[in-house]
Amino acid sequence: MDGVRSPQSTAGFGELLRIWRERIGLTQQVLADLATLSVRAIRDMESGRVQRPRQETVRLLADALRLEGPHRSAFEVAARRHTPAEEPRDEPTAPPVARGAIVGRELEVEVLADALAVHGDRLVTVAGLGGVGKTRLVLEVARRLHLASRWSVRWIDCDRLPVAGLVRRTDLARALADHPGVMGERPTLLVLDGADTGVDATLLDELFLRCPGLRVLITARVAQPLPGGQVIPLAPLPTPGPELDHDPVALAEVGAVRLLLAHLRRLRPGYRLEPDEAPAVAALCRQLDGLPGALELMAGWSTVLSPRQLVARLADGPFHLAPPPAGYGGRADVGAALGAALDRLTRGQRDLLERLAAEPGDWSGEDAVELSGRPPHECLAAMHELLANGLIRSVPARDGVRFTVLNLFRRFCTGTGAHAHAHLQLATAS
Repeated sequence: MDGVRSPQSTAGFGELLRIWRERIGLTQQVLADLATLSVRAIRDMESGRVQRPRQETVRLLADALRLEGPHRSAFEVAARRHTPAEEPRDEPTAPPVARGAIVGRELEVEVLADALAVHGDRLVTVAGLGGVGKTRLVLEVARRLHLASRWSVRWIDCDRLPVAGLVRRTDLARALADHPGVMGERPTLLVLDGADTGVDATLLDELFLRCPGLRVLITARVAQPLPGGQVIPLAPLPTPGPELDHDPVALAEVGAVRLLLAHLRRLRPGYRLEPDEAPAVAALCRQLDGLPGALELMAGWSTVLSPRQLVARLADGPFHLAPPPAGYGGRADVGAALGAALDRLTRGQRDLLERLAAEPGDWSGEDAVELSGRPPHECLAAMHELLANGLIRSVPARDGVRFTVLNLFRRFCTGTGAHAHAHLQLATAS
């Protein structure tokens, strides 16, 4: 490799590893196989999550890359060198501190962090129903990138902007003005939390041109089409099937149940999921569709009502589920979030949702086309919008992708329907 020009000596180890790997035409998987390492280890080093690999790991990589002489020496030095992000004089800005633990979102955190740090996506929107946990998920991703990869995080709560929800040029300038690092190569994550009224695409393009190391992560109830942007719909947590109702051990491994139990144990220290109470806990999670915000509010009532009593109360209609009087100030009730999602639908989308809600069980895209009586492209486009808005969710299936309407919306469309929505509008107006 004597005739090969060496990468800049100032490059960090992860960047140097990626440059040499790409220079000789290896994928991460092939390099992992040659070095007898996992592909995950290669990803973590290249993304900066691992900044000081073990000496034996460096040796295996240098051998696999066929590095010799000064190239090998520079590679080994980079693995031991402090990176600029590690210097105390230039500490990266931390994200806000989360107020509670995140439960059941391990896979989503991994996918989103990799999208930004490994795959290099610069603009990502996490979209979903109000109360599905978008902000908490993004907080965890920001925390991971800050701690593991030394990214700076600039956080804008769009609900607190002078013009609520509207992200203007002055707001971004104010957020970035006291952070010179964002203007350079250093990785920086700009979070626009709750950008429901949209973001100026031209302004984002300007920022990306000025800030090579910038990534933008947006949360919104409805994703805005943005050039070059990726959209990740966030579904509620997985809920248990009836076959798990009498198996507390297996039940406690399901995402929605894990979150509900975490809240219950915080409010009722020492709480254990006993066999006689397991069916009620499972029923709560199913009735509330694994929606994190709804599960948290339901748990708040557990200090005065048992899971069985809560299930009975929900029989009157989940749209009347309001926050407990203590400890939940300022949080919207579940009905408000659901009603807002329904009000955003077009007449055609609402009609399709009602038709699908009348069908028991799950269904495929082909089934939906047949039920709707509409042209396939029109029906599938409406389905896509329902999924992105969080009103339907995908379910595990062996024969392809299948879907189901959330129980909360199914009850609205087929049960108390108009009465519930009228109650909701009156409650919102009062």
